Amino acid sequence: MKTSVPYLDPLVVRRLNSIDIKAKMIVEGFITGMHKSPNHGFSVEFAEHRQYNQGDSFKNIDWKVYGRTDRLYLKKYEEETNLRCQVVLDVSDSMRYPQEKDRISKLEYGAYLAAALHYLMIKQRDAAGLTLFDSEVSFYAPPNSRYSRMIPVFQKLEEIAKSTEYFTHKTATAKVLHEAAMKFHRRSFVVIISDLFVPGDTTNELFQALQHLRHAKHEVIMFHLLDRKTEENFDFPNRTVILKDLESGEKIEVEPFQIKEAYKQKMQEYNRIFKRKCHELNIDFVEVDIAQGYEKVLSDYLVKRSMIK
Repeated sequence: MKTSVPYLDPLVVRRLNSIDIKAKMIVEGFITGMHKSPNHGFSVEFAEHRQYNQGDSFKNIDWKVYGRTDRLYLKKYEEETNLRCQVVLDVSDSMRYPQEKDRISKLEYGAYLAAALHYLMIKQRDAAGLTLFDSEVSFYAPPNSRYSRMIPVFQKLEEIAKSTEYFTHKTATAKVLHEAAMKFHRRSFVVIISDLFVPGDTTNELFQALQHLRHAKHEVIMFHLLDRKTEENFDFPNRTVILKDLESGEKIEVEPFQIKEAYKQKMQEYNRIFKRKCHELNIDFVEVDIAQGYEKVLSDYLVKRSMIK
């Protein structure tokens, strides 16, 4: 997809002053126009009639129809403001990887993506909300379509992205998504942004939670964030490396060349399982290498959005 602005490198975007500026710059280059909803409200495009009921406003009466039929009917219009999008961002400590000054972390990338999605939805006159979670929901903003309501959301995202607390935010993705399935307005558009690092014995619970979201009639898209070089391909220098669990602080010393192939096979199988399960549940699964720019990520999102009827 061609864009009207140059490619935005994450390192360049990172130097900007605030989340809201980043979101605006990211989105304005990639947005492709307004959408049209199948539901009804009051915009500029006529959809159909319904019979007048006592108490209805006179302003939408079709007087031409009244002249022909001697009955009062209201014009109904296609609405451009009824989609409820809830962005669900994983803020557990594993998302703070990599911890390098010249690189963007998964959490920062996720925060920028969440902000961009908010800006995109509201620019389209839809409502966007935000849920932040680790072992529980730490922040919740219900969907809203007003620009002014983005300010506290962006402030919270900026606060989270800059946080330097570690070993305090573990993951309980399944529990949180079960809660979300019951809390979110029925038939919401739920965007999950996570590295999907969960305890091995909770994988099936996570699948059940995703199934719960779909059973509740939510449209779901999963952005799976990874640093592909190290977390998927285990590409480390050929020397002893100390790996640290950012959620527990536990450390382990390894020789990368000894375990690289076995690790890659495990990761590939893990990803295959998630892809297959998401496909079965009709969930769009988008793999995101945080070394890539936002253009690819937002393009995938817009393609998915354009398919919603």
